[in-house]
Amino acid sequence: MSAPETNVEKQKKRHRPVLLGFAIAAVFVAVLYFAYLANLAVQGNEPGTAEEDGAASTVVDE
Repeated sequence: MSAPETNVEKQKKRHRPVLLGFAIAAVFVAVLYFAYLANLAVQGNEPGTAEEDGAASTVVDE
C-alpha cells in the first residue's frame, strides 16, 4: 500500500538535513581514511629493518 497523499516537495524539504548529515559524515570518514593511509606511508619500514614479529628474520645459532 502506498500513502494516499504524497507531497514530494514536502518530503524533499524534510529529508534535506538528514542527507546533509550523511554527506558530512561521508566526507569526515574519507578524510580520516586518507589521514590513516598517509600515516601508514610515513611510518613504513625502511629496507633492511627487521620485522617486529620476528617471523621474517629468524636467527639460527650454530
